[in-house]
Amino acid sequence: MGAPPPARTLNRYVEVVYHLLFNLVFRRMDPERAHEVAFRLIRLVAAVPVLGVVVARLSASPSTGAVRALGRVFPAPFGLAAGFDKNALGVAGLRMLGFGFVEIGTVTAHPQPGNEPPRLWRVLDQRALRNRMGFNNQGSAEVARRLQRLRSTPGGRSLVIGVNIGKTKVTPAEDAAHDYAISARRLAAHADYLVVNVSSPNTPGLRDLQSVESLRPILQATRAAADEATGAAGRPRVPLLVKIAPDLSDEDVDAVADLALELALDGVVAVNTTIAHDLGEGGLSGPPLLARGLDVVARLRTRLGPEPVIMGVGGITTAADAREYLAVGATLVQGYTGLIYEGPFWAAGINKALARDAARTPHDPEGR
Repeated sequence: MGAPPPARTLNRYVEVVYHLLFNLVFRRMDPERAHEVAFRLIRLVAAVPVLGVVVARLSASPSTGAVRALGRVFPAPFGLAAGFDKNALGVAGLRMLGFGFVEIGTVTAHPQPGNEPPRLWRVLDQRALRNRMGFNNQGSAEVARRLQRLRSTPGGRSLVIGVNIGKTKVTPAEDAAHDYAISARRLAAHADYLVVNVSSPNTPGLRDLQSVESLRPILQATRAAADEATGAAGRPRVPLLVKIAPDLSDEDVDAVADLALELALDGVVAVNTTIAHDLGEGGLSGPPLLARGLDVVARLRTRLGPEPVIMGVGGITTAADAREYLAVGATLVQGYTGLIYEGPFWAAGINKALARDAARTPHDPEGR
């Protein structure tokens, strides 16, 4: 038998096969159904011991790409944004594909089905997605149980997992702080960081909570609940970040940054999907977000100074896009839509490129 093909050749082969499958099969399917099929396949591959190990080795990036942030070592700087794995069903499988970390959610205090379908659309000419999912998830109690089981294994404890929490749709705005606190109390002990999501356009009134007057009590209640949970579990204090929309004015971005400094938040995630489009209901993700995402991250870094973590997300398709985010001030970067269009080794390719960059330059263990 001949020697096995080098990883780059095999990755290229998988990429070609995936694009054929996408064009011949997936793009003919309802997008949400295609997501479910692909996600099930990822979990299946990860569950097959030998196959999962082989894929993970092909996807692994050099240690030169590691970043220390939020009190953890992130094996690679490019992670999966919230929205793909809402219920912590496939974190190990997603890490297997080469993501440095996985942010699950959005998780709400109570289970909810989300909005009525159709609620996910491909925008093929822009290689983008439009969604109005509405935080469909199994609720923070069930997700906490699943994460507890995952963290009980050595492999599960090695994963870097962020948890993105949002408001239950039926909860009135005046009770939002309590709603977020319920989820934080249940999930904090199992998370490497928590993200307060007040920026999805698909829960009525949610984006109104980005105003400083509304956001302050939510962040304070979430911080207190998280500290209570980690203290009771004998765990370190979990870092807390807030995720903001690209559609905020520059002045409102500054106001959120000032609040983050006032409350000593650990960072900001920028940006969520945009409603600045004429395609219908829902938020748009993918390449149309890139320019505004870069602007917001640059503005945040100027306002926040060098210390707080900024996760840059929105429109990353290539390693060059990720480099742009890092160059304007992001500590870490995230993506989601590119996985749909580029295939299973997309994240691995970006993280390997960023690791090569790090190997050519003096390495800053703090990721700045």
